[in-house]
Amino acid sequence: MPGVAEVLHARFVEHAYPLHTHDTWTLLLVDDGAIRYDLDRHHHDAVAADVTLLPPHVPHDGRAATRAGFRKRVLYLDAAVLQGHLNAGPNLRDVPLRERIHQLHESLRQPGDELEAQSRFAFIRERLTVHLQPSISQAAEGSSARLAVRLRELLDANIPSGLSLADASDCLQAHPVHLVRSFSQAFGVPPHAYLTGRRIDHARHLLLRGQSPAEAATASGFYDQAHLTRHFRRYLGTTPARFAAIV
Repeated sequence: MPGVAEVLHARFVEHAYPLHTHDTWTLLLVDDGAIRYDLDRHHHDAVAADVTLLPPHVPHDGRAATRAGFRKRVLYLDAAVLQGHLNAGPNLRDVPLRERIHQLHESLRQPGDELEAQSRFAFIRERLTVHLQPSISQAAEGSSARLAVRLRELLDANIPSGLSLADASDCLQAHPVHLVRSFSQAFGVPPHAYLTGRRIDHARHLLLRGQSPAEAATASGFYDQAHLTRHFRRYLGTTPARFAAIV
Protein backbone atom coordinates (compact mmCIF):
# COMPACT_ATOMS: atom_id res chain seq x y z
CA MET A 1 0.00 0.00 0.00
CA PRO A 2 1.41 3.44 -0.85
CA GLY A 3 3.11 4.95 2.19
CA VAL A 4 3.76 1.60 3.87
CA ALA A 5 7.19 0.27 2.98
CA GLU A 6 6.96 -2.97 4.96
CA VAL A 7 4.81 -4.84 7.47
CA LEU A 8 6.41 -7.09 10.09
CA HIS A 9 4.80 -9.43 12.63
CA ALA A 10 7.28 -11.19 14.91
CA ARG A 11 7.84 -12.87 18.26
CA PHE A 12 11.26 -12.86 19.94
CA VAL A 13 12.48 -14.38 23.19
CA GLU A 14 16.27 -14.20 23.14
CA HIS A 15 16.98 -12.15 20.04
CA ALA A 16 18.33 -8.65 20.64
CA TYR A 17 18.52 -6.07 17.89
CA PRO A 18 21.89 -4.35 17.67
CA LEU A 19 22.05 -0.60 17.30
CA HIS A 20 20.72 0.29 13.84
CA THR A 21 18.72 2.85 11.89
CA HIS A 22 15.90 2.84 9.32
CA ASP A 23 15.17 5.27 6.52
CA THR A 24 11.49 4.91 7.44
CA TRP A 25 9.26 5.74 10.37
CA THR A 26 8.78 2.70 12.61
CA LEU A 27 5.23 2.40 13.97
CA LEU A 28 5.17 -0.41 16.53
CA LEU A 29 2.58 -2.21 18.64
CA VAL A 30 3.54 -4.63 21.41
CA ASP A 31 0.92 -7.36 21.72
CA ASP A 32 2.61 -9.40 24.44
CA GLY A 33 5.49 -8.77 26.83
CA ALA A 34 7.61 -5.63 26.73
CA ILE A 35 10.55 -4.25 24.77
CA ARG A 36 13.48 -2.35 26.19
CA TYR A 37 15.38 -0.15 23.79
CA ASP A 38 17.75 2.77 23.52
CA LEU A 39 16.86 5.55 21.11
CA ASP A 40 19.38 8.27 20.42
CA ARG A 41 21.23 7.36 23.65
CA HIS A 42 18.09 7.48 25.85
CA HIS A 43 16.49 4.44 27.54
CA HIS A 44 12.86 3.55 26.82
CA ASP A 45 10.38 0.73 27.32
CA ALA A 46 7.58 -0.23 24.94
CA VAL A 47 4.56 -1.98 26.47
CA ALA A 48 1.20 -3.20 25.20
CA ALA A 49 -0.67 -0.01 26.13
CA ASP A 50 1.58 2.20 24.02
CA VAL A 51 2.00 3.07 20.39
CA THR A 52 5.71 3.44 19.68
CA LEU A 53 6.87 5.74 16.88
CA LEU A 54 10.55 5.83 15.99
CA PRO A 55 11.75 8.48 13.53
CA PRO A 56 13.90 7.77 10.47
CA HIS A 57 17.68 7.74 10.70
CA VAL A 58 17.81 7.75 14.52
CA PRO A 59 19.93 4.91 16.00
CA HIS A 60 18.09 2.42 18.23
CA ASP A 61 18.31 -1.17 19.41
CA GLY A 62 15.79 -3.56 20.97
CA ARG A 63 15.52 -6.53 23.33
CA ALA A 64 12.99 -8.31 25.49
CA ALA A 65 12.31 -6.73 28.86
CA THR A 66 11.16 -10.04 30.36
CA ARG A 67 12.24 -13.68 30.10
CA ALA A 68 9.06 -14.56 28.22
CA GLY A 69 10.07 -12.34 25.31
CA PHE A 70 7.70 -10.19 23.30
CA ARG A 71 5.35 -10.24 20.32
CA LYS A 72 5.06 -7.18 18.10
CA ARG A 73 3.52 -5.79 14.92
CA VAL A 74 5.36 -3.11 12.96
CA LEU A 75 4.48 -0.79 10.11
CA TYR A 76 7.47 0.80 8.41
CA LEU A 77 6.21 4.05 6.91
CA ASP A 78 7.90 5.95 4.10
CA ALA A 79 9.78 8.94 5.44
CA ALA A 80 7.63 11.36 3.43
CA VAL A 81 4.42 10.13 5.09
CA LEU A 82 5.00 12.19 8.25
CA GLN A 83 6.58 15.58 8.80
CA GLY A 84 7.86 16.96 12.08
CA HIS A 85 9.57 15.85 15.26
CA LEU A 86 8.54 13.85 18.28
CA ASN A 87 7.60 16.24 21.05
CA ALA A 88 6.86 13.96 24.00
CA GLY A 89 9.03 10.92 23.35
CA PRO A 90 8.50 7.87 21.15
CA ASN A 91 5.87 6.13 23.30
CA LEU A 92 2.36 7.47 22.74
CA ARG A 93 -0.45 6.56 25.16
CA ASP A 94 -3.24 6.96 22.62
CA VAL A 95 -5.98 4.30 22.79
CA PRO A 96 -7.90 5.35 19.61
CA LEU A 97 -4.67 5.46 17.63
CA ARG A 98 -3.67 1.98 18.82
CA GLU A 99 -7.05 0.58 17.83
CA ARG A 100 -6.84 2.14 14.38
CA ILE A 101 -3.38 0.69 13.83
CA HIS A 102 -4.68 -2.71 14.90
CA GLN A 103 -7.57 -2.39 12.43
CA LEU A 104 -5.14 -1.44 9.66
CA HIS A 105 -3.09 -4.57 10.33
CA GLU A 106 -6.28 -6.64 10.15
CA SER A 107 -7.33 -5.08 6.83
CA LEU A 108 -3.86 -5.73 5.38
CA ARG A 109 -3.97 -9.44 6.24
CA GLN A 110 -6.15 -10.35 3.24
CA PRO A 111 -5.99 -8.93 -0.30
CA GLY A 112 -9.04 -7.15 -1.59
CA ASP A 113 -9.66 -4.63 1.20
CA GLU A 114 -7.43 -1.88 -0.17
CA LEU A 115 -9.93 0.98 0.20
CA GLU A 116 -10.54 0.08 3.84
CA ALA A 117 -6.80 -0.04 4.51
CA GLN A 118 -6.24 3.31 2.78
CA SER A 119 -9.06 4.93 4.75
CA ARG A 120 -7.72 3.65 8.07
CA PHE A 121 -4.20 4.71 7.12
CA ALA A 122 -5.39 8.26 6.34
CA PHE A 123 -6.81 8.62 9.87
CA ILE A 124 -3.63 7.16 11.39
CA ARG A 125 -1.50 9.71 9.55
CA GLU A 126 -3.76 12.52 10.73
CA ARG A 127 -3.57 11.36 14.35
CA LEU A 128 0.20 10.94 14.25
CA THR A 129 0.58 14.43 12.82
CA VAL A 130 -1.21 15.79 15.90
CA HIS A 131 1.42 14.14 18.09
CA LEU A 132 4.25 15.41 15.93
CA GLN A 133 2.88 18.92 15.41
CA PRO A 134 0.21 19.64 18.02
CA SER A 135 0.31 23.38 17.42
CA ILE A 136 -0.72 23.02 13.78
CA SER A 137 -4.45 22.84 13.20
CA GLN A 138 -5.72 19.77 11.45
CA ALA A 139 -6.52 20.30 7.80
CA ALA A 140 -9.84 19.77 6.17
CA GLU A 141 -12.03 19.78 9.29
CA GLY A 142 -15.79 19.70 9.00
CA SER A 143 -17.99 18.00 6.47
CA SER A 144 -19.57 18.76 3.13
CA ALA A 145 -22.76 16.99 2.06
CA ARG A 146 -22.11 17.79 -1.59
CA LEU A 147 -18.60 16.33 -1.41
CA ALA A 148 -20.04 13.17 0.14
CA VAL A 149 -22.58 12.84 -2.68
CA ARG A 150 -19.89 13.29 -5.31
CA LEU A 151 -17.76 10.60 -3.69
CA ARG A 152 -20.77 8.25 -3.57
CA GLU A 153 -21.33 8.85 -7.28
CA LEU A 154 -17.71 7.99 -7.97
CA LEU A 155 -17.95 4.79 -5.92
CA ASP A 156 -21.18 3.80 -7.65
CA ALA A 157 -19.52 4.29 -11.03
CA ASN A 158 -16.57 2.10 -10.07
CA ILE A 159 -18.10 -0.81 -8.17
CA PRO A 160 -16.21 -3.68 -9.85
CA SER A 161 -12.94 -1.82 -10.50
CA GLY A 162 -12.85 0.02 -7.20
CA LEU A 163 -11.41 3.43 -6.48
CA SER A 164 -8.33 4.28 -4.47
CA LEU A 165 -8.52 7.00 -1.86
CA ALA A 166 -5.72 8.87 -3.64
CA ASP A 167 -7.58 8.83 -6.96
CA ALA A 168 -10.80 10.01 -5.29
CA SER A 169 -8.87 12.75 -3.52
CA ASP A 170 -7.29 13.92 -6.80
CA CYS A 171 -10.58 13.76 -8.68
CA LEU A 172 -12.56 15.70 -6.07
CA GLN A 173 -9.70 17.98 -5.01
CA ALA A 174 -10.23 17.15 -1.34
CA HIS A 175 -8.01 15.93 1.46
CA PRO A 176 -8.34 12.13 1.99
CA VAL A 177 -9.31 12.49 5.66
CA HIS A 178 -11.90 15.14 4.80
CA LEU A 179 -13.30 12.82 2.15
CA VAL A 180 -13.68 9.88 4.53
CA ARG A 181 -15.05 12.02 7.35
CA SER A 182 -17.55 13.86 5.10
CA PHE A 183 -18.83 10.61 3.64
CA SER A 184 -19.14 8.94 7.04
CA GLN A 185 -21.01 11.87 8.53
CA ALA A 186 -23.37 12.13 5.56
CA PHE A 187 -24.20 8.44 5.09
CA GLY A 188 -23.37 6.79 8.41
CA VAL A 189 -20.73 4.42 6.99
CA PRO A 190 -17.15 4.97 5.76
CA PRO A 191 -16.51 4.75 2.01
CA HIS A 192 -14.90 1.31 2.16
CA ALA A 193 -17.95 -0.16 3.96
CA TYR A 194 -20.28 1.49 1.44
CA LEU A 195 -18.31 0.06 -1.49
CA THR A 196 -18.27 -3.41 0.07
CA GLY A 197 -22.05 -3.25 0.54
CA ARG A 198 -22.57 -2.16 -3.06
CA ARG A 199 -20.34 -5.02 -4.24
CA ILE A 200 -22.37 -7.47 -2.15
CA ASP A 201 -25.55 -6.16 -3.80
CA HIS A 202 -23.97 -6.54 -7.23
CA ALA A 203 -22.81 -10.09 -6.45
CA ARG A 204 -26.25 -11.03 -5.18
CA HIS A 205 -27.86 -9.84 -8.42
CA LEU A 206 -25.36 -11.87 -10.46
CA LEU A 207 -26.06 -14.96 -8.36
CA LEU A 208 -29.76 -14.43 -8.96
CA ARG A 209 -29.03 -14.42 -12.70
CA GLY A 210 -27.32 -17.80 -12.44
CA GLN A 211 -23.64 -16.91 -12.29
CA SER A 212 -21.40 -19.05 -10.11
CA PRO A 213 -19.97 -17.64 -6.87
CA ALA A 214 -16.50 -17.50 -8.43
CA GLU A 215 -17.81 -15.58 -11.45
CA ALA A 216 -19.88 -13.26 -9.29
CA ALA A 217 -16.87 -12.54 -7.05
CA THR A 218 -14.67 -11.45 -9.94
CA ALA A 219 -17.40 -9.48 -11.68
CA SER A 220 -18.28 -7.63 -8.46
CA GLY A 221 -14.77 -6.50 -7.64
CA PHE A 222 -13.82 -9.01 -4.96
CA TYR A 223 -10.32 -10.47 -4.97
CA ASP A 224 -11.57 -14.05 -5.20
CA GLN A 225 -14.44 -16.28 -4.08
CA ALA A 226 -13.05 -16.53 -0.55
CA HIS A 227 -13.00 -12.74 -0.26
CA LEU A 228 -16.62 -12.56 -1.44
CA THR A 229 -17.65 -15.36 0.93
CA ARG A 230 -16.15 -13.63 3.96
CA HIS A 231 -18.06 -10.41 3.37
CA PHE A 232 -21.20 -12.10 2.00
CA ARG A 233 -21.60 -14.14 5.19
CA ARG A 234 -21.04 -11.03 7.32
CA TYR A 235 -23.66 -9.06 5.41
CA LEU A 236 -26.24 -11.77 4.66
CA GLY A 237 -25.65 -14.56 7.17
CA THR A 238 -24.96 -17.21 4.55
CA THR A 239 -22.41 -18.03 1.88
CA PRO A 240 -22.76 -17.18 -1.82
CA ALA A 241 -22.83 -20.90 -2.66
CA ARG A 242 -25.71 -21.58 -0.29
CA PHE A 243 -27.53 -18.46 -1.49
CA ALA A 244 -27.15 -19.58 -5.12
CA ALA A 245 -28.27 -23.10 -4.29
CA ILE A 246 -31.41 -21.84 -2.54
CA VAL A 247 -32.19 -19.62 -5.50
